[in-house]
Amino acid sequence: MNTEERIIDLFDGADVDARLHAVDIETGREVAARADEQVVIASMFKILLVLEFSRQAEAGQVDPAERVTVGRADRLGGWGTAGCADDAELSLRDLAFFAMSVSDNTAADLLMRRIGLDTVQLLAAELGLERTRIVGGPRQVLETMLADADARDPAEFARVFPTLPLERVRSMRVLDPAHTTSSTPREMTRLLEMVWRDEAGPPRACAAVRGLMGQQIFWTRIASGFDAGVRIAAKTGTLPSLHMECGVVEYPDGGRYAVSVFARTRRLETRRIDVDLAMGRAARAAVDALRGE
Repeated sequence: MNTEERIIDLFDGADVDARLHAVDIETGREVAARADEQVVIASMFKILLVLEFSRQAEAGQVDPAERVTVGRADRLGGWGTAGCADDAELSLRDLAFFAMSVSDNTAADLLMRRIGLDTVQLLAAELGLERTRIVGGPRQVLETMLADADARDPAEFARVFPTLPLERVRSMRVLDPAHTTSSTPREMTRLLEMVWRDEAGPPRACAAVRGLMGQQIFWTRIASGFDAGVRIAAKTGTLPSLHMECGVVEYPDGGRYAVSVFARTRRLETRRIDVDLAMGRAARAAVDALRGE
């Protein structure tokens, strides 16, 4: 059984369909499993958002210490400031921190409002990510989900969503790469290669993105497949039936490997830790193959 077959077998065991791409940043050697198919990237777009913010900060176009108030109307639900009961005041750089470390949707939405959707789209084009499509920030995604579920607000969506037939859920625009923010596994690892090589912008801007990705708190996906001595810097994305993550795996001997994994469950279920752990095992299998282990 070759590496690609082993990876597919791992995901079949978790009852999911998956795509994966892994590349040795130093040599360019790669492992691919359906790596050129268009996939929803959800919160993984925040890598591009924070990269553009960091580039603008380095160019003096924005002040990282600029203060932003997170009010009731800004909150989208979820982690971080999104769940605050009261108004909070943060700097732009702290919005970037929350967007990356806990995937704070409210923080990302406010940062997008300040940085500009068009500049993030232009950045993807500048970096040659021809199949990476950014249609909006977290607010646009939420509004699409509410509309497709005929829900007036997030509270009604939470009540209605569990009652929707699987076919209706599968037809939601946020789950269709043709109608939402999307890319390919190969392009996501290419983005990480450029960030880790300081080719995606000024070295300090790339270093800022690497540092923030290294502070992500979630560990059950790619990181779960590796030993404690291996450093993981990553960014997750999650939507109903979709589990995804891309990141860079760094070994003590200097080996660096960019990995992107996308899994879609065949049944509509939540809290699928087995899917996350399968993603970690698949990432490990790909990196082991690149390392000749």
